[in-house]
Amino acid sequence: MKNVVEQINAQIAAFQENAALQVEKGNKAAGTRARKAALELTKLLKEFRKVSVEESKK
Repeated sequence: MKNVVEQINAQIAAFQENAALQVEKGNKAAGTRARKAALELTKLLKEFRKVSVEESKK
């Protein structure tokens, strides 16, 4: 579970960095990277929920 949380934090940081570049400087490639990070975040958050529910049942 700790590994999943670390991955989520890394993706959040990547999203924030790239989204800021797109908004502030109009960097289209950064927008693409931000969208990719958002999709990965969705997957990781679902995985976190699954692991969290399993841990709570123990």
